[in-house]
Amino acid sequence: MKNLKLKAARAEKNLSQQELAEQSGVSRQTIGLIELGKYNPSLQLCLAICKALSKTLDDLFWED
Repeated sequence: MKNLKLKAARAEKNLSQQELAEQSGVSRQTIGLIELGKYNPSLQLCLAICKALSKTLDDLFWED
């Protein structure tokens, strides 16, 4: 399942996948795969992404 919440939060902050990747310590491809729902990030990576986007785990990774 695509992670549209992550993509929207990234766009809201005007960050490219590359910029979010650099802030999160991973490759651009990893961010792309997470947004496409083809990669399950570790808890540590989820927290790094949340910190970079000023969001909570629920905001980005919890399904409604």
